[in-house]
Amino acid sequence: MTTPAALTPLVRDRALALPADELPAYLYDLVALREHAAFVRSALPERVELYYAAKANPEAEILTALAPYVDGYEVSSGGELAHVRTAFPGRPLAFGGPGKTPAEIESALRLGVERFHVESAYELRMLADLVASRSTSGTRVRVLLRLNLPLAEESLEASALAMGGRPTPFGLDPSQADDMVRLLTDGTYPQLELRGIHAHLASGLAAPEQLAVAESIVTWASKLAARHGIPLREVNVGGGMTVDYARPDARFDWAAYGAGLARLTAAHPGLLLRIEPGRALTAYCGWYATEVLDVKHSHGEDFAIVRGGTHHLRTPATKGHDQPCAVLPVDAWPHPWPRSTSRHGPVTLAGQLCTPKDVLARRVPAEGLRAGDRVVFALAGAYAWNISHHDFLMHPRPGFHFLAGDEDA
Repeated sequence: MTTPAALTPLVRDRALALPADELPAYLYDLVALREHAAFVRSALPERVELYYAAKANPEAEILTALAPYVDGYEVSSGGELAHVRTAFPGRPLAFGGPGKTPAEIESALRLGVERFHVESAYELRMLADLVASRSTSGTRVRVLLRLNLPLAEESLEASALAMGGRPTPFGLDPSQADDMVRLLTDGTYPQLELRGIHAHLASGLAAPEQLAVAESIVTWASKLAARHGIPLREVNVGGGMTVDYARPDARFDWAAYGAGLARLTAAHPGLLLRIEPGRALTAYCGWYATEVLDVKHSHGEDFAIVRGGTHHLRTPATKGHDQPCAVLPVDAWPHPWPRSTSRHGPVTLAGQLCTPKDVLARRVPAEGLRAGDRVVFALAGAYAWNISHHDFLMHPRPGFHFLAGDEDA
């Protein structure tokens, strides 16, 4: 059964105030986002940088709200690069992701990207040649080698999405690491500077598992640096901190994770650690508000059809979960026909698409739910609108509201 979600006051008030024809709408509580980001920042020790993975939610208002609390942004395409650099001309950027094109790399060089996460030997050679072709004397581009390192079986089992530790298209095979380090340290590519290692191996891990992965990455990277007699300056352990859609009030233990990272940096003097969370920073600030259009009974179960659906909020369909939500009764009914109503118990909430996969939440405890009532889905601040198949059936796009009390964006 779907877990109910507790609304913030800003979201509740706006969800009830919006006219029906302005629904569905994404509501982002920027006050809650800033508070959460400040808490995360305070939990991290010195020598741990916090970058926001823009792919989770690249809305300019979200990026701006996070700006005081992050050290930079991680981008994974030319489009993200241009978008974030326009919003923040002077902020540090790291350019990651597989399949970088020559045009994207040239754009990144022109826009002054601070770090390149190199995914393959081919990409390293392409980057070196493109840097050399710029004919800027003395210019060196900083590189982190992304490696698909071994991952403990318990971490693989605990992760919601494994990016490493098994055959994947992400990063270099560990067997290539020594050759790549030699290319970057023997003068073959004088235009490139090896700064360290990047390894984002898994997503959906709790703090103890996430810390164990970070420790294994740093240990592996330290041994690599020792073999080549070079300093280990930076290790990027990625993101992937868990967000539990079945328990919307449960959050990643940032205090425990920060304490563990403090012990890790103390054991490696001079090492800079970097983390790149996305979902775990912004998921909690976003809500998808909509209206019940109809309620029907089918083969012993109740179903409510809501405006919008998974073409706006794809996450429950792709992750196979029920999106936590809150029901807001609306007593006013402007139509002459009677309201359809649930009378049989839990209700499955479905969207307007012509597919049985358009389900947002199953068995919601909402007996008495009526057409015209509002439903607000929680944890919609990351990998929600921006990852959805917007144009299927050509329904209207949702509205977007960035809430900050009297200073709404």
